[in-house]
Amino acid sequence: MPKHQRELTVVESQDAAPVEEAAVDRATAEAEALASRTEIEQLKGERDQLLDRLARLQAEFENARKRAERERVEYRDYATGSVVEQFLPVVDNFELALKSKGTAEQLRQGVELIVKQMDEILRQLQVNPIPTVGEAFDPRIHEALGSVERDDLPDQHVAEEVRRGYRLRERLLRPALVRVVHNPKQIAE
Repeated sequence: MPKHQRELTVVESQDAAPVEEAAVDRATAEAEALASRTEIEQLKGERDQLLDRLARLQAEFENARKRAERERVEYRDYATGSVVEQFLPVVDNFELALKSKGTAEQLRQGVELIVKQMDEILRQLQVNPIPTVGEAFDPRIHEALGSVERDDLPDQHVAEEVRRGYRLRERLLRPALVRVVHNPKQIAE
């Protein structure tokens, strides 16, 4: 091969290298852009799935909350209904007593029987009266309405009950209203 043809081949191959490199760079850039777009589309798909899942979970949570609230109301209504049902005979007996044409003593005896009936229902519901007269005053279960001066009972004991207090098992429903003994003889000692 003549010398000038060799030089020309060398020159052509030197000029072709940048063109090939540019084509390779462009192909690489296009491949990277395509991969990047594919990755972006994939991430968008994952994001959409997660947003959909989040929306479904929020809806499920809201439905569960509403269902629990509805069940709580139904349970409260059921419990209230079963308690009220036990007191309906008491109301009936009070109405009969009001319609009665008996004497005052007969009316009193009838009301005493109704009170016994109510006490029995309360006992069945585990509602018990708070002990008062003669007991030491306890501000956790007694509410002092005043004091009375007496020397036959110890100081700071309950002298009389004004309104009965009640407990449901160990829970205080309402304190007993009482008058407390003030014993000057015991204080002086």
